[in-house]
Amino acid sequence: MNARLDHRNPLVFDTHELGRRPGALQRLTRSVAAPKDFGIEGVIGVPEGAPINLKLRLESVMDGVLVTGTSRATAVGECVRCLEPLELRVAADYQEMFSYPDADDRGRSKKAEPADDAEDDEDTLHLEDGLFDLESVLRDAVVLALPMQPVCREECAGLCSQCGIRLDENPDHNHDAVDIRWAALQGLAGTIQDGEKDNIGGAAESGVDEKQEK
Repeated sequence: MNARLDHRNPLVFDTHELGRRPGALQRLTRSVAAPKDFGIEGVIGVPEGAPINLKLRLESVMDGVLVTGTSRATAVGECVRCLEPLELRVAADYQEMFSYPDADDRGRSKKAEPADDAEDDEDTLHLEDGLFDLESVLRDAVVLALPMQPVCREECAGLCSQCGIRLDENPDHNHDAVDIRWAALQGLAGTIQDGEKDNIGGAAESGVDEKQEK
C-alpha cells in the first residue's frame, strides 16, 4: 500500500467537491514547482522548482474520476549540434483514470471478483480518500513531449568536426580535404623525385670526370 497522500502537496488533488455523481465536472488551474529529475537525464528537462502551469478537467464517471490535462513549462538543455545552452517551451497533454478503490474497471465490487489480473491492478491508479497524485502521470507526459535530440534551431549548422569551431558564426569555414591514400602516393612521388635528382646529379658529375680524364 502506498504512503498516505498529503493534501498539502501541490500535485495532489482533492475530488470531494466533485462528488461521485457520473457526469459531474470540475475545471482546475494551478501553477506548481517542478519536482526533481523532471526530464531526460543529461539531455533536457524542466529544472527543479521551475513553474509548471496546469489546466485540468475532472469528470466523475462510474468507475472513478477521469482526469484530462494540459501542462506547460520551460525546459532547459544543450543543443546536440553546437553544444550551446537552450530553452524550449514544452506542452504536454494527458488523460488518466483514477479509479475508486472499491470498484474495478467494470464498475463491480472487487470483493465480488477476487480473481483479478495482478498486472492490470498494478497499472491501475486509484483515488485515496478522494485524493489523487498527478506527479507520475505528469512526469511521463512531459518526458514524452521532450525531444531526445534537442537543437537550438532547426538550421543549426553545428560544430566543425575537425577543429570544433561553430559553423553558424563562420559560414565560410572549411578545411582542405586530404585523402590519406593520395597523401601516401604524394609522399612516394616526392621520394622518387628526390632519387631522380640524385641520379641526374650523379650522372652529371660522372660526365665531368670523364671529360677531365680525356
